[in-house]
Amino acid sequence: MGKKKDNGAPALCSTRWTRSIDSGNAWKEYPRPAMVRASYINLNGMWDYCFTPFPGIPARFEGRIPVPFSPEAPLSGVGRRLSPDEFLWYRRSFALPKRQEGQRVLLHFGAVDQECAVFINGKPAGEHTGGYLPFTLDITDMAKEASNELLVRVRDYSDTSYYSRGKQKLDKGGMFYTAQSGIWQTVWLELVPDPYIASVLFTPDYDGSCCRVRVSAGGCRPGSPIRCTVRPETEEDRQYRDDPARPAAGVQPSGAVCVRTLSPDREAVLPLPAFHAWTPEDPFLYHAALEMGDDRVECYFAMRKCDIQTDGNGLRRIFLNNRPYMQAGVLDQGYWPDGLYTAPCDEAFIYDIRAMKELGFNMLRKHIKIEPQRWYYHCDRLGMLVWQDMVCGGSSYRHWFVTYLATLFNAMHVTIKDGRHSRSLLSRRDAEGRKQFFRETRDTVEALRIHPSIVCWVPFNEGWGQFDSLKAADFVRSLDPTRLIDHASGWFDQKGGDLCSLHYYFFTLKFRPEPVRALALTEFGGYSWQIPGHSYSEKLYGYGKYDSRQALTRGYRRLLASTILPAVKQGISATIYTQLSDVEEEVNGLYTYDREILKPNGETVRRLNQELKNAVNRH
Repeated sequence: MGKKKDNGAPALCSTRWTRSIDSGNAWKEYPRPAMVRASYINLNGMWDYCFTPFPGIPARFEGRIPVPFSPEAPLSGVGRRLSPDEFLWYRRSFALPKRQEGQRVLLHFGAVDQECAVFINGKPAGEHTGGYLPFTLDITDMAKEASNELLVRVRDYSDTSYYSRGKQKLDKGGMFYTAQSGIWQTVWLELVPDPYIASVLFTPDYDGSCCRVRVSAGGCRPGSPIRCTVRPETEEDRQYRDDPARPAAGVQPSGAVCVRTLSPDREAVLPLPAFHAWTPEDPFLYHAALEMGDDRVECYFAMRKCDIQTDGNGLRRIFLNNRPYMQAGVLDQGYWPDGLYTAPCDEAFIYDIRAMKELGFNMLRKHIKIEPQRWYYHCDRLGMLVWQDMVCGGSSYRHWFVTYLATLFNAMHVTIKDGRHSRSLLSRRDAEGRKQFFRETRDTVEALRIHPSIVCWVPFNEGWGQFDSLKAADFVRSLDPTRLIDHASGWFDQKGGDLCSLHYYFFTLKFRPEPVRALALTEFGGYSWQIPGHSYSEKLYGYGKYDSRQALTRGYRRLLASTILPAVKQGISATIYTQLSDVEEEVNGLYTYDREILKPNGETVRRLNQELKNAVNRH
């Protein structure tokens, strides 16, 4: 534990991992396990930084910051917030190994919040807007084999603009949390041949016993034929993926079940007549080695199907691999007291996922945040379904309407249309902000659809920045027709997507089965218990307050037994409890914010989750 002395920083700012990691040497794991290449230079570590009131390159820097921790995060050691009228500058040097003829240099950023401009040796290399998404710059013509200077200029408007911001708020409190900024995911370099494999998309065809694959080529020269070798994933593959010094590329394929020659940018079919299906209980992965000329990458995919079908009782339900499958989930905000948006280490990712699996949950709803690729990789390999929210944006939310009045509307089964006449109420008057949402929705789907754990996209949550959600659902469907869509989680249902999505915190849970869509209880619970020494502040935000493990467990058991289990039997196909851990003033987590204490009795949670799953899966 520790106290910060400026800008109202938290009393709780550590986790079980805080003291065991070297923040200046953090996050050295391979950042993109779903597409691994041997050429890899990690640029995380100590960078120079400074805050300036102007956009020009500063003459001096004021300190050192460990990338990828933001300056607001305790693990950065900086303890300062970037204001909307300031610029944050980063600087470091790097050297390249001797390049082979024709090799290109790619600079990757996992995420930079919100706007950034990148300079190599004083020359502009590119810009990016969107604080949650990865981007890549080709810096071949600017980079030298000798020392290179990398500069990054960041500006973060946080919640003062229409940009996507998630749960960040400059005036934090309640259900909104500390605003952070800057580089918060891994920065890394690759040396690739020309042409090179730029992206890979595997699309399982469960009913057709095959997988469709499309490989895109990058570089200045045209792509050449690609040799694709598929085999079941082995322990050796996992070892290479988790060893930053020895990424998977270079492992010799053995036990191949399919070998095909592919053409760049054209879809091909990989037949798998006796495939092994992926489920949370048996997360079986296939390994694919791709070779195009001098380039080689190693990937993975899984054979699974998630859709809506009618069960034996005539109810529309979520099916997994053509069987009714209850998705018992938990809301996952992805915040950490020591790293804010950046988990302290890879082990912390694994801990959260395994902790929820041990409690009997089989799904996480990643709430209004996009994680680094390694988080999704761990869900893929450990067996955890994921519902992925798009990141909310828009102007300042009118909480009297989208939170309080909307809750009453929901209880009365009253909704409003989210077209142009409601844009002011739903904080979406800016045309450029609406365009930016669709651009980021496209980029989110394209960045994450390679992960088999993701089974549902969620464009909007509780009316925050919601607009034209039917158009958004159709847009997502055009990008990815293989996954479910929860077009409007909670309030303001426009009768689109695959799910009738309900939130239940107050009043009475009322619903009716529908002839096309399935029913999902996408938020409920939020029961709180504040534990001294493991809470962020003395303030408390939650939906039902308890003062002991016994009382909280009784309340949880009563809620599940009296309301949720009967609802599941009547047609609810997925439930999402709020939430995985406390986050700042919001103390309604199953775990405390530091992940030290499980609040309810674990055996009670496991038993009730099994009852939920038995109510559906036995059909």
